[in-house]
Amino acid sequence: MALIMGVDGGGSKTYAVITDAEGNLLGEGLAGGANYQKIGLDRAMDHISTAMKHALEQAGLQYADLDFVQYTLAGADREADMIRLESGLKKIPVTSWNLACDTMAGLRAGSPDNVGIVLVCGSGTNAFGRNRDGQVVQTGGFGYLYGDYAGGNHMAIETFRAAVRSWEQRDIPSILTERVPSYLGYSSMEALLNDYLDRQVRTVPSELTIVLHEAVQDGDALSIRLLSEVGHELGNAARSVMRRIGSFGVDNIPIVLIGSIFQRGKSSCLLQSLEETLREEHTDFTIEIPEMEPVFGAVLMGMDQLQLPAGPQITERLNSYRREIIVES
Repeated sequence: MALIMGVDGGGSKTYAVITDAEGNLLGEGLAGGANYQKIGLDRAMDHISTAMKHALEQAGLQYADLDFVQYTLAGADREADMIRLESGLKKIPVTSWNLACDTMAGLRAGSPDNVGIVLVCGSGTNAFGRNRDGQVVQTGGFGYLYGDYAGGNHMAIETFRAAVRSWEQRDIPSILTERVPSYLGYSSMEALLNDYLDRQVRTVPSELTIVLHEAVQDGDALSIRLLSEVGHELGNAARSVMRRIGSFGVDNIPIVLIGSIFQRGKSSCLLQSLEETLREEHTDFTIEIPEMEPVFGAVLMGMDQLQLPAGPQITERLNSYRREIIVES
């Protein structure tokens, strides 16, 4: 029976899993992030190799036993990126493999025919579309300077800024003025600001998105506004893909939402704002939030490459592994 490895390398973690043609999980491995644009090619390749070796060891297999490896990597955005990454991946001793951007794994996880739009909102953000003819379009994924305005890192900064502005009465009152300093280990906004300014702090932990989501759940108006703005921006990214790709060849476009902000945050105000923005395009769509981890989308892409059937039973089996991966990561 064919053995497929999926390798999904994101900004913070790299997952590698091995399944057989029926979707049975045989081994898995975890390592650090694999976005070479952030950490360099050598470190990215080291993390990819480490995750793959852990998966092979757990499965009791060798590289030569694998029939196909599907890499889906953050940073594989342009042709120049693909060339650089392929130069590193060629050193890994597998004979049959394919490289794609990590967004494609997310699309495959939520779209059985691999047609539609995928919106990524994890530490960063990205939008990607593929039509029936195989034409692809990407919007975003290169950071704030290049037009992006969403993602966990950005949301954490906006949460911190909102707390500062509210405390200084440059914006409406908000419980963020209490929760942000508390989360960061300070007794007050004044103590937080004085220490950060004295130490010339220029970054904030991405975990502040947790504070933001909790404040939204408690009805904080400023926090609701922030998440609604993120939803609107993500909807705009999807509309950009719709316009640039033209016809998708389907009557109803799947909009697949992946990343921790969507799959674990599941904020109703963000999703409502996203849907309202999408409706402005006057195109039929269906929002999908897959249960499947993107790494198993990479496995499905590998099955597609081998022309193996991947029906509902296999999809359901791959969905069932989600809890294990999250707990172990």
